[in-house]
Amino acid sequence: MATAVPAERDAVAQALARPGIDVIAAGVGPALAAASTATALTTAALEGAPYGLVVSAGIAGGFAPHAPVGALVVAAEITAADLGAETPDGFLPVTELGFGTVTHRPPEALVREVATATGARPGAILTVSTVTGTAVRAAQLRERHPTALAEAMEGFGVAEAAAAHRTPVLELRAVSNPVGPRDRAAWRIGDALAALTEAFGKLAPVLEGWHPHDR
Repeated sequence: MATAVPAERDAVAQALARPGIDVIAAGVGPALAAASTATALTTAALEGAPYGLVVSAGIAGGFAPHAPVGALVVAAEITAADLGAETPDGFLPVTELGFGTVTHRPPEALVREVATATGARPGAILTVSTVTGTAVRAAQLRERHPTALAEAMEGFGVAEAAAAHRTPVLELRAVSNPVGPRDRAAWRIGDALAALTEAFGKLAPVLEGWHPHDR
């Protein structure tokens, strides 16, 4: 499990204190999350105990009304929303520039199991390097990504590291605030962390029963 900060790590670990399941605070942002996750994956592989699944977990902003504060979301796709170029005609992802990737897709069967076990809503979770703070940008993201339910800052980085190790990836988030105008008074971080703990408590049997060949 890879979270951004220790508070998220502790919320997840509280529900998953089991041998073989490691939870790390990988850092904030896609670059540090990728580096930390890749280090953990490489270390495990060198020790002869490679991981069979990587999970990006934490809190997130949710796109109203599809993912209100308090909701759980699971990624049917993990997409880098701002990896590309601004042009006079609008934003172009790197894939339209002729290189790279912007989306990773977790195993469909696992996403369905997670949604059933936790009540999480499946959809796209966007990874951004700059958190959305205006209604205009929120609308632009939803226009470019109609299935987007939430945005966070680490999922794509974690997914890139997992892909480099040919390891499947999952992303599960609890919504702490709406995506849009920045309003700290509207954030419910404590409630979202509690929802994260509850979700992973329900998720433990799913994770323990899932195997890479099920991907």
